[in-house]
Amino acid sequence: MSGQEPRGGYRDNEPRRDAQGRTRNRGQSGPRKYSQSAPGQRKRQADPARLVAFKVLREVSASDAYANLVLPKMIREFQLDRRDAGFATELAYGALRGQGFYDAILNTLVDRPLAELDPAILDALRLGAHQLLAMRVPKHAALDETVSLARAQIGAGPSGLINAVLRRVSAQEAEQWIAQLADAASSESERLSIEHSHPDWIVRALRGALIAHGRDGSEIEALLQADNLAPLVNLVALPGLGDLSGALEAGAEPGTLVADSATYKHGDVARVPGVKEGTVRVQDAGSQVMARALASIALPDAGEDRYWLDLCAGPGGKAALLGAIAVQRDARLTANEPTAHRARLVANSLDAVPHDYWMLTEEDGRKFGGEDYAGDYDRIMVDAPCSGLGALRRRPESRWRKAPRDIPELTALQGELLDAAFNAVRVGGVVGFVTCSPHQAETRLVVEDFLKRHENAALLDTGAAVSNVVYPQTPAAGHALGEGSTAQLWPHVHGTDAMFMAILTKKA
Repeated sequence: MSGQEPRGGYRDNEPRRDAQGRTRNRGQSGPRKYSQSAPGQRKRQADPARLVAFKVLREVSASDAYANLVLPKMIREFQLDRRDAGFATELAYGALRGQGFYDAILNTLVDRPLAELDPAILDALRLGAHQLLAMRVPKHAALDETVSLARAQIGAGPSGLINAVLRRVSAQEAEQWIAQLADAASSESERLSIEHSHPDWIVRALRGALIAHGRDGSEIEALLQADNLAPLVNLVALPGLGDLSGALEAGAEPGTLVADSATYKHGDVARVPGVKEGTVRVQDAGSQVMARALASIALPDAGEDRYWLDLCAGPGGKAALLGAIAVQRDARLTANEPTAHRARLVANSLDAVPHDYWMLTEEDGRKFGGEDYAGDYDRIMVDAPCSGLGALRRRPESRWRKAPRDIPELTALQGELLDAAFNAVRVGGVVGFVTCSPHQAETRLVVEDFLKRHENAALLDTGAAVSNVVYPQTPAAGHALGEGSTAQLWPHVHGTDAMFMAILTKKA
């Protein structure tokens, strides 16, 4: 209350007197010191790192924002140092990943449906629950700081509710809550859904995907656990344009899956040599494998290999890697992205690649199914829009935005794009169909349906193509699918996103 009079009109340098005129607090020396906060509000300022995490959750909840886009901006805006930035990142991402588990707990403690709570209160409760149950934060600090955050951002009234509920959350450890909730689960998939914080339908879809791709369904728990681990930052040096020596000197470690890759976990990746210049890029190792596999597979005939197409290029990671390889092979890459803002990202990604070797188009990919494009390309990448179930660890909020009804529309589009690419590839050329999803409907079934529609299509040995670009100790990624094979990577096996690939060719 600096510059203002305290309650009662007394100034700091005037003694207070009782009704008889006696000076109060006579034992004090000097003027009495007053708190700048009213009683019950001694700490109204939110800790900056927690405030950033709270604001990220509010953006995600209220504006359907993506945490990986909002968080870096917030960290810069609040000028968090490296330690606070790490804390804010773990808190925001952890609360989003664990939302299902925390909501299941809160449902037992709040006397109304969670949907009826003010969304800001619910976000604060999730942040508090994550600190209490999944972070090395002392319980008193988790409670006090979350309540202070609520006072400052929501109000004194709601902070009382948040305080009461979080005290009840803190009465048990995470393992005790899991046991309590598991006892009430009606099925094994519901138990796994609660314990590992995935929607029940995704648990069932991922178990089915494991089986469909030739793995054991019992791996589902390991897969769900891998989804909840913060992924390492993966780097790639564009072939012939960049190198990782500066990154390794800055603390990066050589990648264990594919050549010219590294992992980095030491702070702001923008400071790594080569990243700002675009010759060293952040890219999941699985995406690196898919681009390299398409570029390396031998064409079924010995014809020309100069014209390449990335049909769905945004945001540009695979396009940049393909473009760099194209330079080495004296090929030309067309990167197509129909959405304007994503097309700008593609252009930025390709900027480090000599401009004579690539061009950018902004067409609906299905237009390549027309006569104007028939047989124009030798190699085509179709990194098709998909549910993204293979990248849940990177996009913590996405699992709560997906629904089973999304899948049929996506698979229809995937089939249309694959048909268009098949029109645009020449006889003897190759088409790489890629999704960041292991869902059977978005992977093997799309390919099976495509092969039924095109008698002159053949599936090449994609598993072998992938094996040729990864290190020998890598676990097998392929799975037989009729003639030839497809390839499927997994977070719990390969440490990548769950990327699927099928390489097809056009026969005469």
